[in-house]
Amino acid sequence: MQKLLSIIFIFIITTLPVFSLELDLSVDEEIKKKYNTNKINEDVLPALPKNLAAPSKSNSTVPTSTPSYSSVEIPNVTKVDYKIGTKIPVWTKFQVKSNVKINDWLSKGSSVTFISTSPVYKKSITIPAGTVFKGIIENIHRPQLSGNGSLIEIKINSMYLNGLSIPIDAKITRANGKKIFLNNIKGERKYLSGVGKQVDKGENFYKKSRTLSSKLASNPIGLVISPIPTIIGWAGYAVCTVSSPITGLSEKGGSVSIPSGSIFEIKLLKNVDL
Repeated sequence: MQKLLSIIFIFIITTLPVFSLELDLSVDEEIKKKYNTNKINEDVLPALPKNLAAPSKSNSTVPTSTPSYSSVEIPNVTKVDYKIGTKIPVWTKFQVKSNVKINDWLSKGSSVTFISTSPVYKKSITIPAGTVFKGIIENIHRPQLSGNGSLIEIKINSMYLNGLSIPIDAKITRANGKKIFLNNIKGERKYLSGVGKQVDKGENFYKKSRTLSSKLASNPIGLVISPIPTIIGWAGYAVCTVSSPITGLSEKGGSVSIPSGSIFEIKLLKNVDL
């Protein structure tokens, strides 16, 4: 009996997997007949996005050569040379004519203007005719005693070139055909002429006394007293001559009056940078 039970147990064990396999397959066939398994997979599993590309293998190969980079060219910049520039050099002279009447009745600080009458050519620039120069009266006085004449001192401080007012430092060297020294346009000094006038008075007095003596000498009666007028005339002449240096101090000097349109000369005292 025990042996029979062993045989039955072994049979059951050996035949059970086959039975179960057949059972599983039969169930699977039944499911496939009733349901579309492919449709179930599409409903249960979400579709992958169409644009989802498959991962590509990255090329991790290290380049064997080092890439070259072109260097940026830096332009050559020339430094500015401040010593090079357009300038009108010192001592340049301009021939000009006055736009106003210049006399010793003007007041200190009055403006005067001049216009150049001819062009001036320099190395890098031409100053055309018609250039306007402007100045002011820096010092002025009327004729004075002691024979001192009137004085006008003009400072030229600007010029108008190409529509621009350019500051300059210049002076007058000629006025109305006469050379000017130290920028002083002076009236005639009359001290010496005053001295001469006094001497001339004494000389004329002496001449008159000599004439009177001659007339008296032509008459026998007047012959005795004829030397007296000559002596008096000589004394008067001496007095006038000796006193002339003192009386000359009472003489006034000459005045200055230069009409508009008169010719002047202007000279630069410094370089003019343009």
